[in-house]
Amino acid sequence: MRYLIDTNVFIRITDDYDVSDDTKNLLDNYEHIIYVSSESIKEYIHLVQNGKIVPRKEIRSLDIFDLIENTLGFNVKYVSKEHLQTLAKLELVENHNDPSDRLIISQAITEKMTLLSSDTKFPKYRKHGLDLIDNR
Repeated sequence: MRYLIDTNVFIRITDDYDVSDDTKNLLDNYEHIIYVSSESIKEYIHLVQNGKIVPRKEIRSLDIFDLIENTLGFNVKYVSKEHLQTLAKLELVENHNDPSDRLIISQAITEKMTLLSSDTKFPKYRKHGLDLIDNR
């Protein structure tokens, strides 16, 4: 099965697997294919550059793509025209207008992938076709 992890889960994984046991088991199952959105990579780089998160020492020496693809064994899912078309049609939900979150949600919907997230606002998108696993 294919899964897309959101930025929050990606950051938690890079911080010594601070994720739920269910999420950890899912990520450790070699039958699953795990993706990180290029939008999450952009957000991660932005947060590091602005000092909002400080990666562990050993992570700082790795290229972000080396970390994702070789160290974690995940794949990068790049934003495509189809993802943006889904985003353009995606209705706003109450109290949630984060453009990065909405793009990641659009990727998951378009690709028919299950999204792993800790965000309490993401369940509101189930009515739009989002398959979601809550990492809490």
